[in-house]
This record gives sequence, structure tokens and C-alpha cells, in this order.
Amino acid sequence: MSGLKKLLYKKKYIKIPLRKMVTNHMELNAQINGVTGKFILDTGASNSCVGIVMIDYFKIQAEKSETKAAGAGATDMETQQSENNNLEIGKWKNKNFSLVLFDLVHVNKALTLHEVEEVHGIIGADILQKGKAIIDYNKNVLYLKKIKKQD
Repeated sequence: MSGLKKLLYKKKYIKIPLRKMVTNHMELNAQINGVTGKFILDTGASNSCVGIVMIDYFKIQAEKSETKAAGAGATDMETQQSENNNLEIGKWKNKNFSLVLFDLVHVNKALTLHEVEEVHGIIGADILQKGKAIIDYNKNVLYLKKIKKQD
């Protein structure tokens, strides 16, 4: 076991494999409310989000939001907010996960132009901060620190 891997294991970090896409994005699987989806890992996204058309798929309770979203190639997009979701990334769990919902058409269109499958959403800085994330780009691995017991 390498030094970093051993140290992170002792500090209760969970190892999550990442897949490098042809677009150079890193992709991972995650479960929201028990339903598996495919997500881009985006350190520049302030919030984790799901495509607005995925509300039923992920069993999400959404509310309107006054916040407008902006991302690569799109601005001033309508959003919805969802609270108290269960998120699992590998063995890492967050039982009180909030997310933003908005139209991810522009993201998925860019991916399909590169012949890459569409994604359900984006894992952003909110989760990376909560999990005290360490990304090993050389090994395509994300480490998230186990959250202490949740209610």
C-alpha cells in the first residue's frame, strides 16, 4: 500500500475510483435516494446538481428557487432546490444532501458531440469540501473522508 493510500486509510478516507472521459472530465457513479446515476466531478462547480428532468428518476422533492445558475456555455438558467437527500459515492454517505436542479442540456450536448454518454448531474465543491476531498489525478481516484455518525 502506498504512503498516501495508507495515511488516508488511517484517517478514515474512502477511496472512490474515477473514470477519465475523452473530454478529460472525471466521471463517477453515485446514488441519490438509492438510485444510481453517472456524474461529472467538477471542482469549479460551487454546488452539486442534477438535471431538472431527473426529479422523478432520483425521487427528489424539489422547490422553486430564486437563484439563477450559470455554467460553461449557459447563463441565467432557472433552478430548483432540493433538501434532505441521501447521497452515496462508493461507501461514502451523506444523509442530508442538498442539490440544485437545472437544465443540463448544454452539458450533455457538449458530451455527445465527443461521442460520450450523457450524465445525470455534477458533483461539485460542496461535496468535495464536506468530504475533505483529495483527488489523485495520476491514479484516477477521489478520496472522501467518512462523515461522522449522522442522524
